[in-house]
Amino acid sequence: MTKANNARETESLQENLQRLIHLLHQYKLVEGLVHTQQVPRQEPVDPLVHKQNLAELQNLLDKLHPADIAHILEAMPLEDRLMIWELVKAERDGEILLEVSDAVRETLIATMNSDEMLAAAEQLDADEIADLAPDLPRYVIEDVFQSLPMEEREQLRAAMSYPEDSVGALMDFDVVTIREDVKLEVVLRYLRRLEELPDHTDQLFVVDRNEHLKGVLPVNRLLVSDPDAKVRSVMRTEMVKLHPSDNAHQAAQAFERYDLVSASVVNAEDKLVGRVTVNAVMDFIREESENEALNLGGLREEEDMFAPIWKSLKNRWTWLAVNLITAFIASRVIGIFEDSIEKLVALAALMPIIAGIGGNSGNQTITMIVRALALGQLNPGNVRKLFAKEIGVSAVNGLVWGSVVGLFAFFIYRSIPLGLVMTLAMILNLLLAALLGVLIPLTLHKLGRDPAAGSSVMITAVTDSGGFFIFLGLATIFLV
Repeated sequence: MTKANNARETESLQENLQRLIHLLHQYKLVEGLVHTQQVPRQEPVDPLVHKQNLAELQNLLDKLHPADIAHILEAMPLEDRLMIWELVKAERDGEILLEVSDAVRETLIATMNSDEMLAAAEQLDADEIADLAPDLPRYVIEDVFQSLPMEEREQLRAAMSYPEDSVGALMDFDVVTIREDVKLEVVLRYLRRLEELPDHTDQLFVVDRNEHLKGVLPVNRLLVSDPDAKVRSVMRTEMVKLHPSDNAHQAAQAFERYDLVSASVVNAEDKLVGRVTVNAVMDFIREESENEALNLGGLREEEDMFAPIWKSLKNRWTWLAVNLITAFIASRVIGIFEDSIEKLVALAALMPIIAGIGGNSGNQTITMIVRALALGQLNPGNVRKLFAKEIGVSAVNGLVWGSVVGLFAFFIYRSIPLGLVMTLAMILNLLLAALLGVLIPLTLHKLGRDPAAGSSVMITAVTDSGGFFIFLGLATIFLV
């Protein structure tokens, strides 16, 4: 059922996107005719049609969820994106800015004046403003501070003080607290007086008069227990406690491991300061996955699909420059063996096979290591075993697929020595790929860098140069 629902939601989103594009095209077409009304013999355009197109666009946007509007904005060229952004109601600006990617958010904020940015920020909670703060001008943030009540001002200051990869950056200050010495009936009456419960409220936090966390009361227990029972008799004292300085990766792992919907966040004195909810964790995991994919591809940051050419160039050329240097190195490796290639032309046709398979094998190893590092599964005690395992896998793969390419070379060129050289070169290059596939991400991780950053580019470069050198070197020794 979940897959079916997801498919329907995706289909509906695409339908809305196509309808919005169609309406926008009609609106622009009619608006263009309106602007050319003064041209002689121009067919007059009914202003009512123009207003009707605009109203349809506005009506469709009003019905869409902020996340859906964000998706639509990201999928549109800059000119159309800004036109849609102008039609969005001002009171929804803050929610939509939170949903769009950082790169697209930058283009939207660039069109807003200080009053619009301030109004958008004031619609949000303190933790949400903190997420938006890095993209807003400093003077706007100062105005936001001044407009907030003292309690929210302190919450915003605290939220902005935490690193992006910490629990504090994911923390939500909107919590429901109760005392342990009251009856469940009193708790139910208290909840009924609230306008609404905070999103993803699956448990209430039990605190003393000094805000020290004593336990949690799951909502399902509250609903099925005797109303005359005291909170202390129903609450759970075993719970997951997070600290603002904890690593967000570890918090995400705890949510996955224990199937959490929310978890408390306490300070060094065990006082409740907020909570982390599953939606914040999911957003964090999604962003990390996207960044990892970008880093593996050699991109420095998330890129707006319709960004200006110069900005896209700056984002991409760092690793392209590295790749160019490694390509020059690979060409010089080939140049060393020019005489061998001239004597045995088959080498030129066969050497890309060795390099290509080595690069693929290395990328597989790197993917496994980066995933293990992200999940916290690697430690000094098991690195050697993992290294030995990857060497073993590469040795077997090298023997099997080396034999395949060796037989291929034999049948094509009718040369047993050439087939044996192909087999040996394949084994050695896959072993090299395994060695570096483990060492590159581990070294980057030890240096405090993202283990995925450019790993794919580096392993491909090394296996290309190494594969050429191994294959052509063996061929020079045994065949030429």
